Amino acid sequence: MNKDVFEGKWKQIRGEAKGWWGELTDDDLDRAGGKFEAFTGLLQEKYGYTRQYASDEIEKRVKEHETRMNSKTQPTIPVR
Repeated sequence: MNKDVFEGKWKQIRGEAKGWWGELTDDDLDRAGGKFEAFTGLLQEKYGYTRQYASDEIEKRVKEHETRMNSKTQPTIPVR
């Protein structure tokens, strides 16, 4: 994942991150500040993930989030 993309979407996914990883506090999320490497390190610290696993989990969750957001914004065409 492009780290700039993660940082750009941080405000959108920050709230969901607490649901995805329930042990994270607001202070933890503030400390990460949308920085991919900092957030990866935070998951390593809190969950004992390897760096690669943390990175993969972040990518997976962000992709799921984007898919959900895209499906909500697709215009529906009325059936006649």
